[in-house]
Amino acid sequence: MTRLDVSQITIVTVAYHSLVVLPTMLASLPRGMPVVIVDNAPEPDPRLEALADAKGARLIRNEANLGFGAGCNRGAAAATTPYVMFLNPDAAAQDGCFEALLEAAERYPEAAAFNPRTLNGKGDVSFKRRSNLLPKAARMHGPAPATDTRVPVLSGAAFFLARDTFDLVGGFDENIFLYYEDDDLSLRLAQLGSLWHIPSAVVCHNDGHSTERTPSTARFKAYHLARSRVYAQIKHGVPRPRMSVILRCILQLASPLMLNRRKRAKYLGYLAGAFSTIGDDGKSRARSDL
Repeated sequence: MTRLDVSQITIVTVAYHSLVVLPTMLASLPRGMPVVIVDNAPEPDPRLEALADAKGARLIRNEANLGFGAGCNRGAAAATTPYVMFLNPDAAAQDGCFEALLEAAERYPEAAAFNPRTLNGKGDVSFKRRSNLLPKAARMHGPAPATDTRVPVLSGAAFFLARDTFDLVGGFDENIFLYYEDDDLSLRLAQLGSLWHIPSAVVCHNDGHSTERTPSTARFKAYHLARSRVYAQIKHGVPRPRMSVILRCILQLASPLMLNRRKRAKYLGYLAGAFSTIGDDGKSRARSDL
């Protein structure tokens, strides 16, 4: 094994009815790279089992939709390599991505975690500059950096780190069902070391296409986005966590754009999610429906 052997990295991906995009992601991975697919769909799918077998991936099935972070934790627990990379099923790695990340890990031994440069479906750079969990002074501005750069927060679409570091911070917070789990993990990792954006490693992410785009899906996602935002803001001491979410939603619902059925479903779900946190502060509950 050479120092830059990609078999040192286990790819962990969480699927939920993701067969439209998952084959492309798997095809982008180098031969010999360990892969763990965690299926959060409540019913087994023989097509997913066949795909995992064909690609030599390990398939872990959850009997309920436990959420993204919990799925990632189960996948990481099955990894035996020094590094893990959490990669969305609607993402695809470009040639040399993993070697560049391994080189970065050697170059920055004090670092806690890394993001590759991420391109959206149009080929534009998608760069995470800020988080609602951080003060405004910590936010980045301007274009995505063209060189290796320390950043305040990382995106969960393609999240690379040492498995020991992941274990040291306790993995993803399973109280978060969907959204903000990467922000929360980033802030906890930043207490151990720096976070880096590595533009020489490239991933294409067709964001939002791992599940179908319908009003019911939009409502479901928005509901959990609001719950996760309230929970994470409470956890990280953001003032008025629930009220800020509710007020933002009310302003959006007053917009003429809410004539769009899908957008209206999205913001009604967001509002319902915010109010639902009054009893439990947004802590996750496993779901089997979408």
